[in-house]
Amino acid sequence: MIEDPLALAILAIVVIAVATAIAPKVRIAGPLILVMIGLVVSLLPFVPAVQVDPEFIIVGVLPPLLYSAAVNLPAIEFRRDFGPVVGLSALLVVMSAVALAFFFQAVLPDLDFMLALALGAILSPTDAVATSIVKRLGMSSRVVTLLEGESLLNDATSLVLLRTAVAASAVGASTVVQEVEEVARPGFFGAFVWGVVAALIVGGIIGYVNLRVRALISNPAANTAIGFVVPFAAYLPTEHLGGSGLVAAVVAGIVTGQGSARWFTPEQRLSDRVNWRTVELVLEGAVFLVMGLELKEIARANGESEEGIWHGVWLAAVALAIVLVVRTAYVAFIVWLQARRARVRQRRLDEYTKRLNHVAAETPPASARGPRSPEHVERRMDLLRRRVRTALADIDYYNASPLGWKHGTVIVWAGMRGVVTLAAAQTLPHDTPERALLVFVAFLVAVGSLMLQGFTLPALVRMLRIDPPDESLDRAQQKRLDDELREAAASALSETTRRRDGTPYPTELTDRVGKRLIRPPEDEETGLTRDLLELRIAMIEAMRARLVELSSGGEFSSQILRHALAELDADQVSLQLRLRGEE
Repeated sequence: MIEDPLALAILAIVVIAVATAIAPKVRIAGPLILVMIGLVVSLLPFVPAVQVDPEFIIVGVLPPLLYSAAVNLPAIEFRRDFGPVVGLSALLVVMSAVALAFFFQAVLPDLDFMLALALGAILSPTDAVATSIVKRLGMSSRVVTLLEGESLLNDATSLVLLRTAVAASAVGASTVVQEVEEVARPGFFGAFVWGVVAALIVGGIIGYVNLRVRALISNPAANTAIGFVVPFAAYLPTEHLGGSGLVAAVVAGIVTGQGSARWFTPEQRLSDRVNWRTVELVLEGAVFLVMGLELKEIARANGESEEGIWHGVWLAAVALAIVLVVRTAYVAFIVWLQARRARVRQRRLDEYTKRLNHVAAETPPASARGPRSPEHVERRMDLLRRRVRTALADIDYYNASPLGWKHGTVIVWAGMRGVVTLAAAQTLPHDTPERALLVFVAFLVAVGSLMLQGFTLPALVRMLRIDPPDESLDRAQQKRLDDELREAAASALSETTRRRDGTPYPTELTDRVGKRLIRPPEDEETGLTRDLLELRIAMIEAMRARLVELSSGGEFSSQILRHALAELDADQVSLQLRLRGEE
């Protein structure tokens, strides 16, 4: 048996990499394969019991995982479905936790309501593994955004509620009514709200400082090193202030992700993309692998109890059924509400259009001055035009990705439990009544939902026969974006008439670049000169600036904008390498 920790770490990373590589070929999500591998290995007689400190997962694993996911959050789609995402990640967590609290308090009389609420908070958050499965099944980007945003934010909601409930359990009220009244007291809600508000403030500050500091550091290795500590820099001070460090890590990631196109260099963005993808792969895979390894010891501890192992099994089965029932009811409400809001969006568009026409009709003569001068009116009209374009783009998005009962069914069944449930369960105080049973229930709910829902989700999608997303809208957006970037490149070419030292570029060179639109034929690549390389880099920078402007309008999807930015970054890095060779 291998006992060297370094050898075990190397073996674990190899297993994670192999499982991730074979997952697409066997059509099973990588995390599910890792859970099965861990479970099978734990059953071997010569494998000792595995137990990982939950604080290591909460402090050392979850902040970088949530930060990495937040950096890649599709901001435009998140804005469009902000209400449903917040509802799924906050309101649904609280509803599920309360429903589970009443159930556990009823079947486990030794458990006070606050600790029952804490266990409900542990079982409420969903895991991001569902997002990878749904993406592979070709579901619409809107369904993916809802699941991604939910799994990103509900972890923080759950842990804030867990910590607040455990702290409130010290009150020791004697009846359920008294304990429910304790929940309604300002102190409980005040602690919950402060946990979120402190995280928003600290996370936003850390994210902004991260952008500004890393923009000043040109050394790639030093820049990457600073990037790795950002989630922990957001987590630790927030926890010290009594807030939620995980919420702070998420906020820092969102701020960083949205500002990276403006503040970071192409090399920094490419480096971050690869590095964080690797970190995410290793950390998430390790948690799922450990999940399977720990299950045997937890099952053994419950098998030796008076009630036996089946007591925990039926509790977990009923708990999983409760969260699915509550989730079904809430998702059905969301689907109904989205259809109702379509009329509100159209009414808002009509209002913007009327205001635009009204302002245009009241345009004063060119000789006018003051607050209603032509310049002032033109600024107002530009603002209204942008709002109309954004509203039209939103309506196109909703029409192309409607939420029907089939999509709602997928969202319900994709609500699997995972990493946070496992880590949070082990943070229950050691003097908690029937702690071993509660941890066992949490493990069974997490593993059971991953296995049951994870393996059957592809079959459910096939059975529902959901129409694949319409790609014509993406193709139209791609064409319009290409046209916008070409115009920006042509404009930069006409304005960039001099080198950095002030001397003019040869006319034949600017003509050559203009004809090729920064992509000359392969046979001319060997003849690239320093001037040509500089001109092409200047045009790419102009295209990127235009891309940043377009990112705030909502006319293009996050996926298309991100792909275009990655292409420009790759082109610029390649040209800069050639320019260094010329130098």
